Amino acid sequence: MPNQRRNSILFTCLGIALVMLFLANISLGAVKIPLTDVVNALTGNHASKPAWDYIILSYRLPKAIVAVLAGMALSVGGLLMQTLFRNPLAGPDVLGLSSGASLGVAFVILGAGLLPGALGIFLMSGYGVVLASVAGSFAVLLLVLAVAQRLRDTMGILITGIMFGSFTGAIVSVLTYFSTAEQLQKYTFWALGSLGNLPQQSIIILTIVTIIGLVLAISCIKPLDALLLGERYAASMGINLKRTRFIIIIAASLLTGCVTAFAGPIAFVGLVVPHLARLLLKAGSHRILFWGTLFIGGILMLFCDMCTQLPGTAAVLPINGITSIVGAPVVISLLLKKRNRTY
Repeated sequence: MPNQRRNSILFTCLGIALVMLFLANISLGAVKIPLTDVVNALTGNHASKPAWDYIILSYRLPKAIVAVLAGMALSVGGLLMQTLFRNPLAGPDVLGLSSGASLGVAFVILGAGLLPGALGIFLMSGYGVVLASVAGSFAVLLLVLAVAQRLRDTMGILITGIMFGSFTGAIVSVLTYFSTAEQLQKYTFWALGSLGNLPQQSIIILTIVTIIGLVLAISCIKPLDALLLGERYAASMGINLKRTRFIIIIAASLLTGCVTAFAGPIAFVGLVVPHLARLLLKAGSHRILFWGTLFIGGILMLFCDMCTQLPGTAAVLPINGITSIVGAPVVISLLLKKRNRTY
């Protein structure tokens, strides 16, 4: 079967799977709502029970939208970093981006109260949290990239990312030591990760920042293909390496930072999804990989969010625990199968 036709069929299947999981995600929960009622509520008609309309539109629909945005943003961020570093183990959590974003949020949650009035109030707002989170991930990625220019070898870059993660984790530990019980509880719940209970303002900010990050990533698709063959080849193709690298860093920082700010440091999604896209689509071109990563990221996060719902109860597990349980075996399996893969 020609590749173009095969990819068209695969993308159609991925689109259908995304829509079906989106509806199933809204349907499942402490109160099970039939799919027909979910569709009626989403299309402007009323569900069979008035309470279901409220549950769907006020709680489950925003949560499902956040799940799709988070999955897509983290997955594309991981794809950008794996290509930039030409490293299959690069990802938001492995290279310390999530840790940097966590440090930014920790400064806001644990330390904003010490700042003078207007500045402290701004940092505690949704905009302030996102700004701090993006700044943290941006700073760590810049530092890792600066060290990568000197080290060049894969293992050294990974160790550097892990060290930066440990360093930021140590600073967060110091901050938590001096924080109050209320601040500590707030930070602990944030660190566990959650896709629900976000106010409308936060969802709007998350949507806008994610779209900006994805547009920046799309603008780099051609240079990303060239970077796969090495920086010298990319330069010989007329690619402006400094400009391209800067745009990729900005895009990855925005995509990782905004999700981490609102949903917590979600592990493994950014690392696993680009590999799944390569395996499924069997393509090296970012024109195909980008969209495959986007769809699979949304699908995987919706699935993980559904797994957080304990059947028959109102209890919801932390999303970070589920992504780690799903992601860790997948990463080990992929590494064993693709240990000779060259980036």
